[in-house]
Amino acid sequence: MVNILYYLIFGMVAFVFTIFIFMLFGWRWIMKRMVKQMGKIILTDSYQENVMELMPGLRHMGIQNMLENSLRAETGDVLHRPLGSSKKWPHLDSITFIPAQTSPFPIDGEEDVDVEVIIGPQAKKPMKIKIPLMISGMAYGIALSEEVRLSLAQAANNVGTAINSGEGAVLPEEINVSGKYILQFSKTDWSKEEELIKQADMIEIKLGQGALFGTGGKISPKNLTARARELMGLKENEDAVIYDNFVVDQTLDDLKELVDELRSITGGVPIGTKIGAGGKIEEDIDHLIYMGVDYIAVDGGQAATLGSPPILADDVGIPTLHAIVRAANHLEKRNMKGKISLIASGGLLVPGHFLKVLALGADAVYLGSSMLFTVSHPQSLNALPFEPPTQVVWNQGKYKDQFKIEVGVKSAEKFLTACTEEIKTALRAMGKRSLKELSKKDLVSFDELTAQMVGIPFSFDPWEEKQLEN
Repeated sequence: MVNILYYLIFGMVAFVFTIFIFMLFGWRWIMKRMVKQMGKIILTDSYQENVMELMPGLRHMGIQNMLENSLRAETGDVLHRPLGSSKKWPHLDSITFIPAQTSPFPIDGEEDVDVEVIIGPQAKKPMKIKIPLMISGMAYGIALSEEVRLSLAQAANNVGTAINSGEGAVLPEEINVSGKYILQFSKTDWSKEEELIKQADMIEIKLGQGALFGTGGKISPKNLTARARELMGLKENEDAVIYDNFVVDQTLDDLKELVDELRSITGGVPIGTKIGAGGKIEEDIDHLIYMGVDYIAVDGGQAATLGSPPILADDVGIPTLHAIVRAANHLEKRNMKGKISLIASGGLLVPGHFLKVLALGADAVYLGSSMLFTVSHPQSLNALPFEPPTQVVWNQGKYKDQFKIEVGVKSAEKFLTACTEEIKTALRAMGKRSLKELSKKDLVSFDELTAQMVGIPFSFDPWEEKQLEN
């Protein structure tokens, strides 16, 4: 028996050694044969039978379009694409800041820069935050896990900013650790208790968002599990329903009454609205002014969500750049600049984006996708390479139970701190001691069309004060 085992082991070693030697010295011959055979197939098969037909086909159709059409053919259902549109929207990249070098001069690097922001300055209880960056409404249960929400809330508190609840369940622990808390008043049956409303530092009536706009939806029990269902008051097999409107036959007067009621319940915290940016944004803003809001959050076309039908993410709405410029201009036209705060969101991912929309007229910025990827750093490695990194943060994610809150807090806090310091660095480079000194006059664009649309100088032309008069 021992001899047989010996010969088997010897035979296996010899076989592996032979393969190794063959590969070592014969790999060139193998590669040449493979290339020759493949080359013959590619160069001689007719186009109808040639695998290279995929090349012009994919160039014409695009890999993503082919993939999504395949999924449509597989399911016969509406797709729900995560993380927003992938199309190229007009954005902020061609806009740059004007540095101070020969008078005015840069501000000393050791000197602090004031970046505090007040949201709803005319409210009885305005909300004051230490930085102009806030965490947007990414809901617990519907989107994020409990661990991720608690990480984001603690990080927001640590840097002196606010976090939005989103339209999901509200974690009691989250309110306790968040510092400044924005309650999103959504078209749902949950998170409407008067006791909860009174705990908020700001209320946001959600009329729409960039990737979904005003549409509602249903979330099945299999896609919404555990504690979130309990907090939302759902029965065992009950769908979570997000309605298309707050009430049947809804009117602007209904919404105006809602604003007044929430203001009364809270004792005067800022009451605002969130909308997806559309082609009639000035008309939308006029309606919001009529409702008596203290702030308006505008979500541009590049906004993202857990899952949106591609047609809404790609083919409805207008770019964030256009939306913020138009919204700021219209608030000024209506003499509401400085009275109604403007919050920007949608495709704003890096400090340069944040500071540019602030220069264009926004008072603060909501961060969404950028926070998802940073709060999970480096925990996203738990999912890679076989699952997307978001499987670490979603409430139904395969790796959510491996998420460590303390690591998430540090990652999110460091990201917000780094972004704030970069913003301060840019302000110093422009000779400014406060974010309040920043305006559209500090911008130019190397794209002539963008310069014309935004109302800033084209960088090829000599700079003149009169360029900014309009």
